[in-house]
Amino acid sequence: MANNKELVSYIMDQLSDLGEIRNIPMMGGYIFYYRERIFGGIYGSGFLVKITETSKRYMPDSVPEPPYEGAKPMLPVTILEDREALQAMVEEMYPELPERKPKKK
Repeated sequence: MANNKELVSYIMDQLSDLGEIRNIPMMGGYIFYYRERIFGGIYGSGFLVKITETSKRYMPDSVPEPPYEGAKPMLPVTILEDREALQAMVEEMYPELPERKPKKK
């Protein structure tokens, strides 16, 4: 993958059957939401997702790493080319993800 924008397009395409996927640019990378819960993002080292029972089951070979200094470790996505597995993982991760905090007024 040449750059983050291409990677974003590729990930959005891989997950397009799920619907309700969106991303927002943040700090030079991108944060990905599924049904308004953050499940992962693109950081300097590539596409990473939150560590949950589901993501560990789908990617047992993935070694956790922090997306940036001082951050909680996340799992590098090792199944990006496998559209069906990737979609199933994101969908099954949903109940394990924290709900979005309401914005303070």
